[in-house]
Amino acid sequence: MAARFLYTGTGMRGMDREPPRPMDPMEGNQMRVIFNEGLKAVADDLDHMARNVRDAIHGAGQALLNTDLDAAQTVIDNDAETDALSTSIVDQCVELLARQNPVATDLRVVVSTMRLAITFERMGDLARHIAESARRTYPDSPLPQDIVSTFTKMQQFLDVTADRLVTMLADRDTKVADQIIHDDDVLDDLHKKTLEFAQSEDFPGTNQQLINVVLIGRFMERLGDHAVSAARRVVFIVSGFDPSKEPDRDEGTDID
Repeated sequence: MAARFLYTGTGMRGMDREPPRPMDPMEGNQMRVIFNEGLKAVADDLDHMARNVRDAIHGAGQALLNTDLDAAQTVIDNDAETDALSTSIVDQCVELLARQNPVATDLRVVVSTMRLAITFERMGDLARHIAESARRTYPDSPLPQDIVSTFTKMQQFLDVTADRLVTMLADRDTKVADQIIHDDDVLDDLHKKTLEFAQSEDFPGTNQQLINVVLIGRFMERLGDHAVSAARRVVFIVSGFDPSKEPDRDEGTDID
């Protein structure tokens, strides 16, 4: 992305002070190179984080629907790396803001990258919560059999969304971002079915399974909401347009 730097002097411009010297063109070029290198490092870490989140979502679904203890434990163990990446990305972005004083497009990219890292960290946490639910009830399923098909559809939707997140971020693809944003209603409708099932008078499971249906359904629905937030952020990075400001947007998915 093309952008420029704005030089701001330090200190007060009193009458007894010499005016700041103009920036040497070579110095400006060097700052540009340093900034680009820093931004590239952050982007690589964010891509890595997106892949981790994708794997966590896939693994959580495997643990939930197939009572796979190994998959559950892998998701739980790997969440620490996702958290560490988020912290590292935020720290790198803060350093870029402090040292480079970016403006315009560069500022938009850096701030949005910080928010994406935080969103991905939350998604990793949600996947971990699902995996923990599966581990807690192993070798039994945390869900009544009658609702498994609905959760299977929710997981299939999230698997596709997780793959799209990786593609969207790697390519800065706003078309993929638009797909994520506009398809979210499918997951919301499935989530409503899980709530209706939980509220039915003839609920066929235990009290613990009732809690699991409500909580896991909520975790999965929030994964979709965070994916929408990430997609909107990528559109904003690329175009400068914020889709969350659309008049007909769903208020429930604006979670930044």
